Amino acid sequence: MKRVLLGLAAIALAVAVPLPATAAQTHPGQHGGRTPDNLRELSHKIKVYIGSAVAVTPLADEEDYRRTLNREFTHVTAENAMKWAEVEPQRGQYTWDGADAVVRNAQRNHQKVRGHTLVWHNQLPEWLTTGVADGSIDAAELRGILRDHIFKEAGRYRGKIRAWDVVNEVVDDEGNLRNSIWLEKLGPGYIADAFRWAHQADPHAKLYINDYNLEWNTAKINQTLNIVKDLKAKRVPIHGIGFQGHLGIQYDYPADFPTVMKQFTDLGLEAAITEADVRMVLPVTPEKLATQADYYKRMLDTCVDNRRCVEYTVWSFTDRHSWVPGWFEGEGAATIMDENLAPKPAYDALLTVRR
Repeated sequence: MKRVLLGLAAIALAVAVPLPATAAQTHPGQHGGRTPDNLRELSHKIKVYIGSAVAVTPLADEEDYRRTLNREFTHVTAENAMKWAEVEPQRGQYTWDGADAVVRNAQRNHQKVRGHTLVWHNQLPEWLTTGVADGSIDAAELRGILRDHIFKEAGRYRGKIRAWDVVNEVVDDEGNLRNSIWLEKLGPGYIADAFRWAHQADPHAKLYINDYNLEWNTAKINQTLNIVKDLKAKRVPIHGIGFQGHLGIQYDYPADFPTVMKQFTDLGLEAAITEADVRMVLPVTPEKLATQADYYKRMLDTCVDNRRCVEYTVWSFTDRHSWVPGWFEGEGAATIMDENLAPKPAYDALLTVRR
């Protein structure tokens, strides 16, 4: 994901946006058969958290972005602000401003928070990767560093995070455990250790394994199922499976997704779609927008149809701040609102979902 600089003076002064009466005062089941007015109301109606990734600079600096985020969503994820390189850029020197801003804004606006992420192979601080590479940080020290990081971050937000992505993208596209510094230096046991430490740091948070292409990649699905079964057999506290949901309309929709999700929830896990977006090859056309809307809706339908799916989060709600153009040349328009925050057909399609 693209990195952001933290300019947060404005966020400390930002006031909470009042919730619309329909969102703040209604309860699940009180909406009858009418189409909800917004995504927050939809969330109450279908009893699934509807969330978005949050970029801290626009949260601080763009009033329309902040107002829309707080009106529409019942759940938020810090897009980058909780990643290790952001919170500890220098060893022992912590910068919590961005993460704190996301959490404070969520609390003011009655939103739950997904912590993202405690263990990943990307966006690690340079002092850590350099130390491992040159041998100045050996395996024993690395294990201690990882433990301390989890306790420091999960402990800081104890009681404020609904769910943590404890380990992120630990399986590669061939279905092997990813060859990260964690696997290379600590062996596969680091996954169980991370969950145990996260649970000790915050016993009330739901703890997830999270990955991309898990909606359709058979090798990745099978390996992740094996990891989950092994963790549960060892009584490791794992509570959820996160399907990132990064799709593209140039590819077929993963029609087996409901069955895949059920394989995991049948193991006793709750499920979440954690990073949904649907990119397209530019330029945008009405036909492409219609296909995009269908993909977004089908993902939410899959969640609603599985009683253990509790969250549907989009990876940014506006093309103004989407990560897609920076990573996929010639592609974009991946979110549910355009650069001016005007809803697209995908937004309207989500509002038609029923439980």
